[in-house]
Amino acid sequence: MAGDSEEPWPSEGELLVCTVKSVRENGAYLNLDGYGEREGFVFIGEVAAGWVRSIRNHLRVGQRVVAKVIGVRRDRRRVDLSIKSVSAERRKDTLQSWKNEMRATQIMKVAAERVGWDEAKTTDISDEMMEIFGGLYGALEECAISETALSDNGFSGDWMAVVTELAIENIVPPFVEIRGQFDIEVWGPSGVNAIRDALLAAEACAEGIEEATLTCHYDGAPHYRIDIKAPDYEVAESLWKNAQVAASEAIAAVDGSIDIEQMRRSIKHATTSKTSGRSFGERGLGWLERDFRNVRPAANMA
Repeated sequence: MAGDSEEPWPSEGELLVCTVKSVRENGAYLNLDGYGEREGFVFIGEVAAGWVRSIRNHLRVGQRVVAKVIGVRRDRRRVDLSIKSVSAERRKDTLQSWKNEMRATQIMKVAAERVGWDEAKTTDISDEMMEIFGGLYGALEECAISETALSDNGFSGDWMAVVTELAIENIVPPFVEIRGQFDIEVWGPSGVNAIRDALLAAEACAEGIEEATLTCHYDGAPHYRIDIKAPDYEVAESLWKNAQVAASEAIAAVDGSIDIEQMRRSIKHATTSKTSGRSFGERGLGWLERDFRNVRPAANMA
């Protein structure tokens, strides 16, 4: 194959997005997206779990699939693949990552047209962004989050403004989540109102902070879940710290106690789904009053 020695080989265990090139009785040949003209072969026994009566019931020419590399035979110029070894979750994640990179490539093509780059220049800049940020889509995500992302990482030139503008217009940046827990107990007649005031004080910490939310949720006496969403960890951690201070100060003013635990940090991509349950501020006090009647002072409390 002309130029084959210059084309990279996939690694064993790698998940690839492939396009079905041809279907045979004993298997199918797949084009390996991202690896030039390389192709792989999936044996009929690796197409699906269980007995496959007809491979054409599972694969058709032009179909896009996710396959796992189970063998690389360079001497025979062959890549062996398995489709059945890929779980539904990993298939979904791999396809989404592939789609993101394709979208990022298109954005860079638009940027190239606007700044007058040729194909070689576009490839060079894209490759450099991928090397520094770990992926082209990841680079554009950083641009969408921070207008100085490129300059902060050593890039220079008027083109950065064009790429950043396109990223802001076309990329939905990820957000970070912090989940914590307040264990609150209050004794005396001010119990219900004191807990309410502490949780509302915590939620108020997010007021006025763009693209950030902090909600408190009842998880059963005496546990109250704190969910924080923010565009980056700096904002999220600041919110979490301020919420701890606000709630602690409110409980310190009454006869009670508060224990605090940070449970989880994570990065997620924006979706239209909402956090399950309503925030404290959206709920009535009935559930809290019923809970408070069952709280008894600890024996060693003053």
